[in-house]
Amino acid sequence: MRNPRSLGRWLSWWLAVQTFIGLGSVCVVVYVATSLNFSAKQTEELRHKQDVIRHLVREITTQEGLPSLRHKLDDFFIGHADLKLRLTEDAETLLYMTPLVPEPPVNLRRVEFEIPPPWSRTTMLRAELELDSSSDAQLLRQLAWTLLASALAGAVLVSAGGAWLVRRALLPVRDLARQAAALSPENVGQPLDGSAQAQELQPLVAQFNALLVRLDNAYRQLEGFNADVAHELRTPLATLIGETELALSRERGISELRDVLGSNLEDLHRLAGLVNDMLFLSKADRGERARRSPVGSLAALAAEVIEFHDAALQEAGVSVRVCGDSGGAFDAGLLRRAVSNLLANATRFAERGSTIDLDIAPDKSGGVRLSVSNVGPEIPAEHLPRLFDRFYRADRAREHGSINHGLGLSIVAAIARMHGGKPFARSAAGRTTIGFSLLASATNR
Repeated sequence: MRNPRSLGRWLSWWLAVQTFIGLGSVCVVVYVATSLNFSAKQTEELRHKQDVIRHLVREITTQEGLPSLRHKLDDFFIGHADLKLRLTEDAETLLYMTPLVPEPPVNLRRVEFEIPPPWSRTTMLRAELELDSSSDAQLLRQLAWTLLASALAGAVLVSAGGAWLVRRALLPVRDLARQAAALSPENVGQPLDGSAQAQELQPLVAQFNALLVRLDNAYRQLEGFNADVAHELRTPLATLIGETELALSRERGISELRDVLGSNLEDLHRLAGLVNDMLFLSKADRGERARRSPVGSLAALAAEVIEFHDAALQEAGVSVRVCGDSGGAFDAGLLRRAVSNLLANATRFAERGSTIDLDIAPDKSGGVRLSVSNVGPEIPAEHLPRLFDRFYRADRAREHGSINHGLGLSIVAAIARMHGGKPFARSAAGRTTIGFSLLASATNR
């Protein structure tokens, strides 16, 4: 596993690199400008010396004045050790040359030019003027090293300052980490204090606190779910254990043992159904989607479910009426299960002699709404939001606890989510309607 990157080191490093690049660019500009300035100064100085030498030569009208010219040139070059002159006539006769130095300079700027002598119209004086720029070159080297050191020092200082600023800026984040580390299952819903955080971190703190609220709700639901599972399993297990111990307490005939086994088998079937329902809900919670296939008529599918419940409907003394129809790509098996749960729920609480309405209608989003309505006792408003919770029963339904373990409507809600829809419930004026929506346009999976 790769080690996590340090934000402080990363920012410090890139601040140093960017600072060095910025300062280095400025230093390069300063160095180039200074070098060009020195070059222009040297060019100007050479041009000026050329004008002086031409002027001195023009002052000599005859060759007899050459000693005077040499004397003037010697006087001129006093204090100008960086200048060297070689003056020849017709490139053969040496008229003047400054004294040679023991070690020739490394950095030279040379200019050659011709001067027409006043005493002759047929010959030309050839002058070679050299300027020793070693001092300027040395100064440029010193400037380059100074600028490089300044850029490096500036980058180091900015990096150190950036690291310090980043460390201070991350102090509130470390405080958030300490608050998060202090959370436990007992106080998982306690929100983090983000009042001292920067404005940029406020959305993150708000989202994290919202996550904590959802986590606290899920934790509480899990605790309740575990308690409900234990409650649902305890009664049939206790019955199985008691009947089995009673059967083993003395010798019994085959018919008695057959009755005991039959009774135990009913409880085992109930336990198996409970476990299967819990496994189905677990898959739905993990995001499993419905396996869709074309369903031409939901009314026909509902008629199959009604036929399956015909005996229970006759026993309850109620009838069923199907209103509307629709089609689409759905998981027919899951829809049969959802409609069966809704119809069984309505049958248990419908008034004898009444009619249960099974409505199928398209909704505004392009999907389908399927609901089952029955006439009977109203469900108090405080119970409606929790009807689809696992193992939840309103007080008036407790009498059916021995045959209903409280997962029917939870399965309806799960099937709705697997189709991209959601459940709904309302109860008013003596009529209760429970149903769910389906997203018919979802992709097949």
